[in-house]
Parts: sequence; C-alpha cells; structure tokens
Amino acid sequence: MFGHRAVLAAIAARPGDLRRVLCTAAVRREAEAALRAAPARVQCEVLEDGALIRACGSPQAEGLCAFMAPRRFASAVDLADRLVSRGGVAIAFDRVRNPYNIGAILRTAAFFGLDGAVLGAPAPHPALPPDAVRVAEGGAEHLMLTRTTDLADTLTRFRSRGITVLGAESEDAEPALGRRYPRPVVLVVGHEREGVSERVRASCDGVVGLVGAGAVRSLNVAVAASILIAEVTRKT
Repeated sequence: MFGHRAVLAAIAARPGDLRRVLCTAAVRREAEAALRAAPARVQCEVLEDGALIRACGSPQAEGLCAFMAPRRFASAVDLADRLVSRGGVAIAFDRVRNPYNIGAILRTAAFFGLDGAVLGAPAPHPALPPDAVRVAEGGAEHLMLTRTTDLADTLTRFRSRGITVLGAESEDAEPALGRRYPRPVVLVVGHEREGVSERVRASCDGVVGLVGAGAVRSLNVAVAASILIAEVTRKT
C-alpha cells in the first residue's frame, strides 16, 4: 500500500501486519514517529524518490509505502451485529470496479462515521486495490470491511436481521433528499455504467435516487454516493 495518510493510518491501526516500510527523506521523521508510537517491529527504510516509486509500482506514493500482511476482513454476520447494536449505517458495493471510485466512497464513509462497507464481487482485486486505499486517505482503516461473492444473498440476510437495505439508482427511484431514513440501514451503490443489478435490486427494501436540475442526467458513482451518505447520516 502507498500514500502518505493511508500508510500512516495503517501503521496506527494494524502495526502487527507491517512487514516493511519505505519512505523518502522528506517524510522520514513523521514515518519514524508513527512507527515508534505504534509500536511496530520494523524500521523505516529511506529511499530516493525514484527508488520508492519503483518499489511500490506507482508514482502516487507521496513519499511513503508499506508492505503488509493480507487484511483480515470481518464476516457479514459481524457487520450485521454491529449495525443492529448501534443502529448504524453501512455502504455496499455492487460490482463497482474503479479503484478511485471505491477509495473516494470509503473516504466519504469514514468522514461521515459509517460503521462499515460490504465489497461485492466481482471486484478488481481480491482485497482492496492499493489505489483505492490511497484515495481513501486512511478511511479504509476506520471501517469494518466485509467481502461477499453473493451480494444479493448477503443483503437478504441483513434484511432478516431487521436492517433496511436501500439501492441507489437514477431511474425509477424515490427522491433521496429530504426524507427520513431508518436505522440500521445499508445503502447499495452499483456499477459505474449499469447501476445496481436486477438481482441485487430485488434484494433491497426500496430504491432512492437523486433528481438533477440540469442537462446531465447522472452523476459519477462516488459523487452520488457522497451526497447520499451525507443525506442518510444527516441529523434531523
């Protein structure tokens, strides 16, 4: 994983998973302070900018890169328990493939204090893509994450626990703004072009959407999700 805030958040949240930390001289002091505070059992290796980029495979390292053990995902049952006990909110991804969209949505979810996220297959990576983690700016470390190969079935199981499931769509949907949202609730966002699949939509209690006032009829999924998350979590 790479990205300044993303790696610092991972060091703080999962120091036992660290295997190697690379940094440039510009961020060495901050990286070493984070490792001392964790505490982690690795030292920061200082590299030139070009060497760091080659090591992590991206020019977006922002001076910091970490190699970590595979992330341990929570079970869907654990997330359901958390939502029910807290009257919480979670976001679910139905075939969202662009890692930048995934990361932006996770960042928004963490910003508004969501409890977790459900990653539905197929996804671009068996875990979170490194670019998604970077774009999330540490948000991925503050959410309970779970994966599923059958999102429709997982959502049905959530509903059996009394969790409301709402799909986000731009067509044939109830207006999302200005309404009261039940708790606990899971908001489902879909594929960048195709939206929520028919099977997943059938597993929802309802569908909500945003109504625009201009010529463009739809929003980028990350932008739409951000507006909807803000509305679902709005205090009334």
